[in-house]
Amino acid sequence: MAPDSESRSTPADDPLERLREQIHATEAAARALAGDAAHARERERSGGVPPSGWATPEDHARRATEVQELAALLAALRDLVPSELEQQLREVVRQLLLLVRALVDWWVQRIGEPGAAAGGPRRAEAREAVRDIPID
Repeated sequence: MAPDSESRSTPADDPLERLREQIHATEAAARALAGDAAHARERERSGGVPPSGWATPEDHARRATEVQELAALLAALRDLVPSELEQQLREVVRQLLLLVRALVDWWVQRIGEPGAAAGGPRRAEAREAVRDIPID
């Protein structure tokens, strides 16, 4: 066997070849990004502002598809749940919403009470104990 054939590495094992491939891939990605930026600039110059910031129409189509799939999944799950369990779940959600409403009402009532905004009665008493001392 010739020593040259053993010492030579295949292109896949050659670190310089891998580096060249990575540089070419990076260059291709940079060109694609520059092309996308150029298209966005042209749309902006022509007065067209992309919906939702920089979202593309493909992004919107993908989101719409995902929402439709989620709705179909929820409809399928709803069909699997017995009606008794569905009614119980509705009642639990109703009770939770009533609890949240009661908590909000309680906090709104507390905000309207004198001394509540200052931290309650203890803080009001502490403020009364502090007095200005004249400096001569």
